Amino acid sequence: MGGFKVERKKIAFIGVGVMGGPMAAHLMEAGHSLRVYTRTREKAEALVGKGAAWVASPSEAADGADVIMTMVGYPHDVEEVYFGEQGIFNSVRSGAILVDFTTSSPKLAERIAGEASSRGCAAIDAPVSGGDVGARNATLSIMCGGPEEAFRKVLPLLEAVGQNIVHHGQAGSGQHVKMSNQVVIATGMIGVCEALGYAVKAGLDPERVLKSISAGAAGSWTLSNLAPRMLKGDFEPGFYIKHFLKDLRIALDESRAMGLELPGVALAEKMYTALAETGSENEGTQALYRLYQ
Repeated sequence: MGGFKVERKKIAFIGVGVMGGPMAAHLMEAGHSLRVYTRTREKAEALVGKGAAWVASPSEAADGADVIMTMVGYPHDVEEVYFGEQGIFNSVRSGAILVDFTTSSPKLAERIAGEASSRGCAAIDAPVSGGDVGARNATLSIMCGGPEEAFRKVLPLLEAVGQNIVHHGQAGSGQHVKMSNQVVIATGMIGVCEALGYAVKAGLDPERVLKSISAGAAGSWTLSNLAPRMLKGDFEPGFYIKHFLKDLRIALDESRAMGLELPGVALAEKMYTALAETGSENEGTQALYRLYQ
């Protein structure tokens, strides 16, 4: 893996939706050459218009790339992108570094890392937090697991898309940290929705209530960024309910395997499942407020 310099890189970026699209754009703005693939080509048109090359499969994207980055939806998508018939491991070159931004299973991250190592590559699991706003503003928090040497080599690229970037240890540790992040969000979202529901029922002006409580001990990212959207009835996704449900179920599975009870997460999973069953699975997580209106 020698000779990997902090210069213009050939990057394959797979998955350029709500989150991946802006992240890929920031890498292009930083001067890197991008080859992109996503299942829905229309989502890549803006990037292609800026000079990215469109390819027909993850395998074609990875062929000859210095760094392969993935940002897809579910663990089964990650598995297909890496191990599938047209997957990354069919063409990845020795010395490449694989970076998966998807929130996925820690066990799958470990499997990817093992396969990468056997091919002379390195893999970093690097799930992100900050939603669509963080992706657009390049202010994402990035939680990384994998070999420290590989992490240091891709750090300049990560700094093009995020700000709070921390290496936590071996493969899978980034995913475990993201589960901790989602545990906080799950229970915090319930608290924000209940606070707004209470304020409205009490006859208060919820906008003024937000002004008072956002700056105090109750302050949080969710309260500052998503509560205003709730009050406006803006439930467009920064982060899809269907993807959040996937995360909550991973957290519950992992916690059970460790003998840990997470009643707050279990409640959030139940509430979001009910919301998804009403047809809201493609709305943003702030749509939980519908249950309180």
